[in-house]
Amino acid sequence: MKKVSLLLFLLTSTFIFGQNSAETCEILNKINALVQAEHFRPKPVDDSLSVFVFDNLINELDPSRNIFLKSEYDEMAKKYRYNLDDLILKNDCSFLSEIKTTYTNGLLRTKKVLEKIQTLPIDYEKKDTIRFYKKSFAFYLKKEDIEKVWIKKLRYQILDDIAEMSDNLDSLKTNFKSIEAVSKNKIVTNEICRFSTLLESNTKQEEKLYNFFCTYFDPHTAYFSDDSKNSFMASLSKEHLSLGMTVNLNEKNEIIIDEVDPKGPAYQTGQVKKGDQIISISNQKETLQVSCASLESISTMILSETNKHITLTLKRNSGKSFDVYIEKQVMKDEENSVFSFMIGKESKVGYIKIPSFYADLDGNSQKGCADDVAHEVIKLVRDNMKGLVIDLIDNGGGSMEEAIKLAGMFVDSGPISIVVDNKKDKAVINDPIKGVIYRGPIVVLVNSNTASASEFFASTMQDYNRALLLGSNTLGKATMQTILPLEEDKSTDFLKITINKFYRITGKSHQYVGVTPDVVLPEFYEDIYQKEGDFPTAMKNDSIEPFLKYRTYVKRNMIDKIAKNSSARLADNYFFNNIKKVNLKIDQLINTPKSELPMTLDAIFKQKKTFDALWTEINTFNDENNPLDIYNSSINQFLLGAYPTDKTINQYQMDNLKKNPYLNEAVNIINEFNSGAK
Repeated sequence: MKKVSLLLFLLTSTFIFGQNSAETCEILNKINALVQAEHFRPKPVDDSLSVFVFDNLINELDPSRNIFLKSEYDEMAKKYRYNLDDLILKNDCSFLSEIKTTYTNGLLRTKKVLEKIQTLPIDYEKKDTIRFYKKSFAFYLKKEDIEKVWIKKLRYQILDDIAEMSDNLDSLKTNFKSIEAVSKNKIVTNEICRFSTLLESNTKQEEKLYNFFCTYFDPHTAYFSDDSKNSFMASLSKEHLSLGMTVNLNEKNEIIIDEVDPKGPAYQTGQVKKGDQIISISNQKETLQVSCASLESISTMILSETNKHITLTLKRNSGKSFDVYIEKQVMKDEENSVFSFMIGKESKVGYIKIPSFYADLDGNSQKGCADDVAHEVIKLVRDNMKGLVIDLIDNGGGSMEEAIKLAGMFVDSGPISIVVDNKKDKAVINDPIKGVIYRGPIVVLVNSNTASASEFFASTMQDYNRALLLGSNTLGKATMQTILPLEEDKSTDFLKITINKFYRITGKSHQYVGVTPDVVLPEFYEDIYQKEGDFPTAMKNDSIEPFLKYRTYVKRNMIDKIAKNSSARLADNYFFNNIKKVNLKIDQLINTPKSELPMTLDAIFKQKKTFDALWTEINTFNDENNPLDIYNSSINQFLLGAYPTDKTINQYQMDNLKKNPYLNEAVNIINEFNSGAK
């Protein structure tokens, strides 16, 4: 009977894998057909694609090289690294089942080793070192070395955890035995739990395979299931399903509820309080234990539009845990909405923050970014605004239609951009809105995270000399995507696909290289932010012959003169010069090849102190300028009286701007504009 059952299981498993293999290849070939027909720069499915997809898939599964044995990797690489392209085109995707089986065996093997280590003492007196690599490294693991490798990894994690417990090294050494027992139990238990979660996870490796296939063509082409498409579309709107709360990681890497919106469903339960610790999250189908689940899986469960019903297991003040059932509601995302202030009673400079280019997806409610900016401009003009600062710092883009519409509000008339398709045909995007909403001087703030639609808007304002750009070089994305179904009559599989590349009205492009501001200022972490040019499949920069006529707002020499004055004014600026010094320290810690670190509490404690000192230096860094006078426009002040629950976030926004050195210099520039740039 057992033999019959086993045979039946094997036959059934083979049939299921066969079904999955056929379906996987079918989707991959549909993706390829759509890419070859519609992508701006399609590439052949060849060995180059095979290597890219295989390497990325394996790196995703085992980034730390402690799951797959070297022999397992070598065997998979020999069979598949240069052959995935041929197999996919032949509709044979059984390779994924084999990779998944090898991965699952690796997880089970590692979990068993961890359970053994949990019962063994760790020798902290043994001389050993550890080295950290920024980039992925070769597979090296042998079966007989698994326990040794994991003891080394856990030894570092435990010592690092102990170093975090106190600033008094002598105290840690005195109480090492008792502290180590607690730390070891916590860390090893969490690792075992993490591997159990990976084994039980419903994560589909097929979707990862589809996305690596897509990103071979460019970094922004992606596969969407119906769920991921809905979540992506929701991210383009300022209203979406929400629990009505924000969370943060505390110093113990616990997820703590940071704020609870009084208008949201979490608050309305009457059970969720600020400071509660989240122990687990359930969507009624799957439960994630926070201590051992990845942050990616936790955020996906919280943010996914399909996970409408969520049960949180919370703990308050180290008391007993309790469950709270919450049904998400459609809410306005305050952190993703345009807001404005006035600066200075005499200078009367307006300030508008655009966190993203969100869109009115229904097409008729006028809730898009451009209309919201127009409303804020009208409020500021009513209070006699004499200049405007538009803040695009950390604005990752969004709807190109909103960016085009917004550019048209500040440009009188004329071309805004040139769009080129995969047939090399050129189309001119013209100003859709004749006239301007505001004629005074404008400064646009940008940084390394200013991307896509934000760069489009900023470059248009720069080319028309309509605004002076101030900040850091932007990300460098000048491509446009659309979402298409893989099949016309189905709504289950979609492709976000790059179909156009856009060029500035000068014929130049900021693709790959970013938009260079008129006044370049440093920012923290600028050497470690990932830019477009860091992606191996990013499209390179090029330009086209200029052919458009347009009239600039002011002469370029006026912008250049004010920019030169600003740079001279900031040459000896304490704040910006110190950012450069701190960035050198960050670069040395992150980008410089590391020497081996001794596996001792002294060495790891010293490393922790170095990181903590740098982190403190960054977070306590203050501008020497006097605080800016930030206040609400008269209309917004009236609205706060009608909606008092908005006062907390309003005050938080004002406090953040008062000592903003970038904004301070933007105000100086606008004052110089108004004085005639003498």
